[in-house]
Amino acid sequence: MVARARRLPHRPYRRPHRRPPGAVRDTLTLMGLPLLAVLALPAAFAGGGTRRWFGGRAESQRAEAQTAKDDAAAAFYELDTAQRDLRISIETIAAVDSSPAARRAVTDFEALGRRIDEVSHQYIGAVDAHDLDRDDLEASAAAQARTELSAAKNELGRVKQELDRFAEGLGPLLGKAETQLARLAPAVERARQALLAASNALDAARGSGLKADDLAARLATLGPELTRLNQGAGQHGVPQTLERAERVTREAEAVRAEADRLPERAAEISHRLVSLRTRAQALTTRTEQVEPVLSELRRRFTAACWQDLQGVPDQATESVRQAERKLAEGQTARDEQRWPDATALLSTVRALLNSTDEAVSAAGDRLRQLNAVQKDPQQEIERTRFAIRDAQRLAMAGRNTPDPRHARPLDDAVARLEQAITTLEGRHPDYWHFLTETEAVRQTVAHVVTQIREERGGGH
Repeated sequence: MVARARRLPHRPYRRPHRRPPGAVRDTLTLMGLPLLAVLALPAAFAGGGTRRWFGGRAESQRAEAQTAKDDAAAAFYELDTAQRDLRISIETIAAVDSSPAARRAVTDFEALGRRIDEVSHQYIGAVDAHDLDRDDLEASAAAQARTELSAAKNELGRVKQELDRFAEGLGPLLGKAETQLARLAPAVERARQALLAASNALDAARGSGLKADDLAARLATLGPELTRLNQGAGQHGVPQTLERAERVTREAEAVRAEADRLPERAAEISHRLVSLRTRAQALTTRTEQVEPVLSELRRRFTAACWQDLQGVPDQATESVRQAERKLAEGQTARDEQRWPDATALLSTVRALLNSTDEAVSAAGDRLRQLNAVQKDPQQEIERTRFAIRDAQRLAMAGRNTPDPRHARPLDDAVARLEQAITTLEGRHPDYWHFLTETEAVRQTVAHVVTQIREERGGGH
């Protein structure tokens, strides 16, 4: 802030109206002339008798000094006003921005403030040193006053230019700060409204008979955050308040959304409990049918075709029991309105039933596959050969010789198929080995086809 050791308001120079000095008045009386008549004599006494009698040079110097004084005062107030305005900008930046550039701007402004204090003291000193209203002001004193006041005005102007250049450089920082300040009030208001909406949604859920204790606990943790928002950015900082407002808004909106969906979620969990319980009962019935399937597999096919399925009935029975226990726990969690627990338990039940379903289905699928290949193995052979020939045609497309990277695995696939066919010979063919081999051959061929297409599609 500009130093104000002495406030000097501008006053235009006015000539004082004074009575003539006593000696002059006595002389006029002795001459026997009326005082007013003598005062009216043209050019009898320069300046109407209010100044000393050594001509107009002093008055001219006085007027020039007064003009210099007025100009210096105008420069002083202009600099003072600019500094005040810029201080507001600096305070705005400092409140919002903690970046190195912002801290440097604050430091530079403080340095400018010290420079402003120096030139202000120079100006005030020049004003205090010269009384331009003195009757006996000498021309030399007026000239010196004019020189010093003009120098003070020039220094004030130079510092004002420095201040203007500095202000121009603050544009990006100030724009960023003002943008954040413009966001502050709406962000805080959104947070307040989000908290209110969450509270109302929670009340509505409770009104429908739902406890929603977990949501109430989450909402309660936002209470201190609202208190900090109400305390304002002046205490906690603009960036921190903006971040807090946005976080409170997100969390409050999440609570509101879950509270709004709570009745639907409760109904959905109830429906899933019923559905999974029905599915568990159906799997119990299907599990009982696995043993007859295994008996037929044992009777008609070699051990290699069914040994890996021996444990399916016991595993399926145990999995269903576990699922039923989890269902009971899920029902308890539902009744106690422990929604996360109920959801997690139902997910576990679903996973158990899925794995059991796959194991139970595997026995029946194995029997169907073995029956089909036993009846007509040629169909499986032709299916595999077709896949190999199709891949070979693709490998030769646009080429005289195939790429070894493609030809070698396809040749190996042909050999592997022929070897699998030989396992069907004899009194006890291993049909399951044959099926797994043909499936593996087709997977290898599919991989080669994918590789060829990717290379050609990529411009190779």
